[in-house]
Amino acid sequence: MRRIRAGACSQGILALLRVSGRQPQATNAQDLGFYVGPRLNAAGRLDDMTLGIQCLLAETEQEATTIAQQLQDLNVQRRSIEADMQDSANISLDDINVANQFAITMYQADWHQGVIGILASRIKERYHRPVIAFADAGGGLLKGSGRSISGLHLRDALDLLSKHQPDLILKFGGHAMAAGLSIKQVDFQRFNQSFEVVVKSLITEADLESILEVDGSLNNSDMTFATAQTLENQVWGQGFAPPLFYDEFEVLNQRVLGEKHLKLSLKSRAKTAQTGASAVIDAIYFNHPDLLESPIQAAYQLQTNSYNGSQKVQLNVRYIAS
Repeated sequence: MRRIRAGACSQGILALLRVSGRQPQATNAQDLGFYVGPRLNAAGRLDDMTLGIQCLLAETEQEATTIAQQLQDLNVQRRSIEADMQDSANISLDDINVANQFAITMYQADWHQGVIGILASRIKERYHRPVIAFADAGGGLLKGSGRSISGLHLRDALDLLSKHQPDLILKFGGHAMAAGLSIKQVDFQRFNQSFEVVVKSLITEADLESILEVDGSLNNSDMTFATAQTLENQVWGQGFAPPLFYDEFEVLNQRVLGEKHLKLSLKSRAKTAQTGASAVIDAIYFNHPDLLESPIQAAYQLQTNSYNGSQKVQLNVRYIAS
C-alpha cells in the first residue's frame, strides 16, 4: 500500500485508480477490492482477460490510461448486465418459498456466463443460503457458478453429490465459499432437487440464520475524519474485517441516488460528552433504494468522503435492524 501511495507501482494500477475517481496517493485496501479489482475482472467476464494483464504490464502512463479506460467501459457494461440479471432473478424468486429451502439453484437462458458468479453472490447475501446460478454454455450444456455460506463447504458438497450421482456433474472445482461446475441442460431440474437434498444433509436450519458480528457502539467524539482516515489506512481483508459499529440514529433527511442507493443525514441518539449535543452525520446505504422509517438501528463502517476539495466523514451503512 505504501508503494502504491508513493506511485512506485504498476502504471496500470495507477491508471485504474484514476479512471475510478480514486486518488492514488490516498489509496486504501478497499479501493483495491471495490475499484481496481472489478475493473480488472471485467475483462475476463465479458471479453478477454488478456486486456487486464496488458493493463498491469503497461510501461507508459499513456498506454495504461488507454487500456484502463477500455476496462472502465467493460465494467460499466458488466454492471448493466448484472442489474438486468438481478431483476430477472428477483422476479423468479418471488415465485419461490425461499424460507423452506436450504439452497437456491437458478437458470435463465439469457444470463451471461461471465456474470453468474456475481449474481450468485448477490442472492446469497440477500437470502443467506448457498446459491448456484447457471447460464447457457452451448451444446446442450449449462455452466454454473456458486457461492456458499460459512456453514457449508461448497466444493465438498458438490463432491458428495457427484459421488451419489456420478453422471450428473460433468466437471466441477472450487473451494469452501465458491465453486464452478458444468451439467447437461436436461439435468437442471434433477440437479436442483439433488443439490437441495445434499445441502440439507450437511447443514441445519441454524446455519441459515445470518449472524452479523459488530464491534459495539462508537462515541460521537470518535466520528471524525481523522478516525475514519486512520481506519482506512489499515489493511483489512478476509479473516481480518474492518470495524463494524452499531448505533441508533434519527433519520433527518434521505434521498435516492441513481435509483439504487440511499443518501442519508443521520442524527445520533447519543449525546457528545463535551457538549451534550447530538452529532449529525452523512451516511450512504448502497443497493437499498427503499426509504427508511425513523429511528433506525444501523450497523455501519466509518469512512472518509472527499468531493470537490471538501473532506468529510460519513457512515457506510451495512445493515438496518428491522
